[in-house]
Amino acid sequence: MIPDLSVKIGRVKFSNPVLVASGTFGYGEEYETFFDLNRLGGVITKTITLNPREGNPPPRTCETPSGMLNSIGLANVGVKKFITEKLPFLRGLKTKVIVNVAGSSIEEYVEVVKRLEGKKGIDLLEINISCPNVKQGGITFGSDPKCAYDCIKAVRDNTSFPIIAKLSPNVADIVKIALAVEEAGADAISLINTLIGMAIDLEARKPGLANITGGLSGPAIKPVALAMVWKTAQKVKIPVIGLGGIMNTQDALEFILAGASMIQVGTGNFVDPECSVKIVEGLKGYCQEKKLKRILDLKGKLKTN
Repeated sequence: MIPDLSVKIGRVKFSNPVLVASGTFGYGEEYETFFDLNRLGGVITKTITLNPREGNPPPRTCETPSGMLNSIGLANVGVKKFITEKLPFLRGLKTKVIVNVAGSSIEEYVEVVKRLEGKKGIDLLEINISCPNVKQGGITFGSDPKCAYDCIKAVRDNTSFPIIAKLSPNVADIVKIALAVEEAGADAISLINTLIGMAIDLEARKPGLANITGGLSGPAIKPVALAMVWKTAQKVKIPVIGLGGIMNTQDALEFILAGASMIQVGTGNFVDPECSVKIVEGLKGYCQEKKLKRILDLKGKLKTN
C-alpha cells in the first residue's frame, strides 16, 4: 500500500507535507544538482522585497551549540529581478512554489504582492512578518496582534494567491498573533521563525555576528517550536506549518503529532542538502510500517493525558 502523503492549503494540493524553509534554499535552482526538486511538497524561495537588498555586513553566520545564528538581513535581488531572472526556473518545476515576501512597511508588502499577482509559476505566498535580524519592519509586524492583522489583511485584499503568515517566536503570546492573522484572512500559519540570539568570540572580545544579534535556528530551538505549534494548532482552524530544528523523519513526525499539517526543513539543508527528500521517504516508510493510509491521520494525535 502506498500511503497518501498529500496535504491541502487553501485551494492548493501538495503531494507531500515537506517544504524547504525560506532563506535556506536560495531560489531553488541552487539545489537542483543534489536531487529532483519535484520530490518535495514545495519550495519556498528566499525572502523577496520591493527593492534589492545587500543585507547585513559580514560575518553573517555563526555556528552555536546545536544550532546556528544568522544575520543575513534579507539579502535578495528584489521583486523585479526575481520575476525576470528567478521565476522562469521555478515555473518549470512540477512541485509547488511559495514566494516569501517581506517589507519595511505595509505599503511595501502590498506593492510586492501586487507585482507578483497573476504571475505563472507561483502557487502561494508566505508573508514574513517575523524576521528578527532586520532593524525595521518584520519584527514589529510580527510582535503585535493588531500590526500582524493589519499587514496580513492588506496583503489579503491585494492578492488572489493563498497566503501563509510566518510568525515570530519572540512574542509574549504566539496564539494571539496566530488568531489575529487567521482573522485577517491567512490560509495557513508557519511557525516558528528564528529566536533572537547572540554569540561572543572570547579571544577577540567581539560578537560572532557583525549585526551583534541574529536568528538562532537548528535543533536548539526545536522544543520551543514544538510547544508553540502545539499551542497554536489547538486554537486556530487553519493549517499550521511547523518548523524549527527539523533534521530528520522523527523530528517531522513529532511536529505532525503536535498538530502541524506540514513541516519545513531549514538548517538541515545546510547539514545535508538531501535532508528534506530523505524525510519525504521516511514519512512514507513510517506510514507503511504503522499501516497508516494517510499521513494526516497522525496530525494532532499527541496523547496529553
